[in-house]
Amino acid sequence: MSFSISRRLARELALQGLYSISITKDFPSKILKDIQSRDSLDQDTKNFLEELFNKSVENEKWTRNLIENRLENWDITRIALIDLLVLQMMITEMVFIKDVPPKVSISEGIEIVKKFSTDESSSFVNGILDSVFHSLEDLSVPGH
Repeated sequence: MSFSISRRLARELALQGLYSISITKDFPSKILKDIQSRDSLDQDTKNFLEELFNKSVENEKWTRNLIENRLENWDITRIALIDLLVLQMMITEMVFIKDVPPKVSISEGIEIVKKFSTDESSSFVNGILDSVFHSLEDLSVPGH
């Protein structure tokens, strides 16, 4: 499996895990274990999945705040859950996972939301991620 395909799979699995947390309120560690047991993943994919999933969970409040600050005349509760989770996950990737160029995170987020959400979602997600990208240097990042 190529590097980019395995990372796309890891992102999609991480999204499924984040969605599962939102719906079931199960422990993230249990959900991650369940996800990893369903697919035979190579070690690099497993590592990337774990890092993205765990950092997305750890930084949920921070990433939601970033998203909320970019909404104009819109309430965060009106955003489709999948769109919100993709935004959180890809912002986490842009900020906390150093070996992925931010522009790759943006395009991956757009492709994933096209697959799992509505037709309108991709331009919305692109707009928010692009806004975060242009403010990366000015962000006050937790733990940094």
